[in-house]
Amino acid sequence: MLLILLAVALMLLALVLHRFHVPLRHRWRRRQASVMVQQLRRRDRLQPPQLLYARLRSMDPLAFEELLLESLERRGFRVIRNHRHTGDGGIDGKVMIDGALWLIQAKRYATAIRPEHVSAFNALCRASNCRGLFIHTGRTGPQSRESIGNSSHVEILSGRRLLALVTGGPIAVAGVPGRAVLPAKSHRATPWRAR
Repeated sequence: MLLILLAVALMLLALVLHRFHVPLRHRWRRRQASVMVQQLRRRDRLQPPQLLYARLRSMDPLAFEELLLESLERRGFRVIRNHRHTGDGGIDGKVMIDGALWLIQAKRYATAIRPEHVSAFNALCRASNCRGLFIHTGRTGPQSRESIGNSSHVEILSGRRLLALVTGGPIAVAGVPGRAVLPAKSHRATPWRAR
């Protein structure tokens, strides 16, 4: 009887450890993102924007996703990470902002973003009945802006606002009423400001 109880306890322990196990490559990406956030918020904060964009574009794509999630987490927001990076259905993470769930899509572009990516993310946000942050390193062309039109579901975050996000500077996001984001020094929640 004691052996059966011990076997069941070991099986439950193995199940719990398996569920919360983070694969080695995910830990590496999270560690890389954490180091990059520390650098961008301290010594590298005053580097020229072109250099910062080049660094972000040269990152591993999945580490870039982690960098954005880590940046949001350091502002005090609750971040929900995916258990796997491939087959995520176009959602690279989720974040709770003012009690609302926002979906995150991260893209590293060297040129203009593709309007069909923005349209697909907009459709995903509408279907999920959530707001979304489409965060990217490229240029946002007129076709991409037109692809979301007057949608209140997707906010495109790039350029100076992307750099503000990763360096801890003040940032503005439409649709979050009358609140300001200040550089995060602690893990206290700091809300977003409407543009």
